[in-house]
Amino acid sequence: MTTQKALLRLKERWPMRFKLIACEVLTREICAFIATTPHLIDPEFTEKDAHENSNHLRALLQAKIDQANQKETKYDAILLAFGLCGNATVGLHTHGIKLVIPRAHDCGTLFLGSKENFKAHFATNPSLAYSSTGYCERGASYLRSNDAYHGKSYEDYLELYGEENAKYLWETLHPPYIQAGEKAVFIEIEETKHLGYAEKCHRKAQDEHREFQKLTGSTRLLKMLLHGEWNPEDFLIVGPHQETIGLYDWDEILGVNRAPRAESERKK
Repeated sequence: MTTQKALLRLKERWPMRFKLIACEVLTREICAFIATTPHLIDPEFTEKDAHENSNHLRALLQAKIDQANQKETKYDAILLAFGLCGNATVGLHTHGIKLVIPRAHDCGTLFLGSKENFKAHFATNPSLAYSSTGYCERGASYLRSNDAYHGKSYEDYLELYGEENAKYLWETLHPPYIQAGEKAVFIEIEETKHLGYAEKCHRKAQDEHREFQKLTGSTRLLKMLLHGEWNPEDFLIVGPHQETIGLYDWDEILGVNRAPRAESERKK
């Protein structure tokens, strides 16, 4: 079945009901599209600070996916408003309801509207700190350090390279979120620019002697996600008995493998 035919089939079933799991930094943008999408959305937001530990965030997301699969409410899909996010979405699986994930390295891609825009601005400096309305509003830090290339956990480095080398590699690839003198980038979204957070971020950057840059963002990916427009170039659809894997490239970013069956399933 072609992508166009698949989308037409989806539209024949509109409106559909989706479970949405998203980072709270996207709250304003997502709520705007919940109001305009023809579909029924049941949203749930995770705290911004959950990103600080990829293993914790992964476990949290998997628990919420499992809960959505077990609810009496019959969802047509579970939507994740996350990217690769430092491996947090690697190793996820679903049971009977398909899982839809944007092909994104992290929330920066979602704020910029495409992986192509993300690559254009962050490919040469993957640790460049950025901000948005949501990052300014929620949590203690107004900046987010890009984790596009941080595909392995500290435990992975420890197993591969030993304690001393693992510590060096981790500190090299995971610089502190805020270091005086580095550039601060604000991604401005049309729907929330009236709140004035770009100017507030600029003033904070000046106080910290940082170079400041403002980028024009886009809610394209978020709108497509909530409107059920999931083309394979921009979204990964995970079916039953599949598990997400990290590809860490600029095109697909995420992929799937067949998920290992639980012990209870193997005995059937």
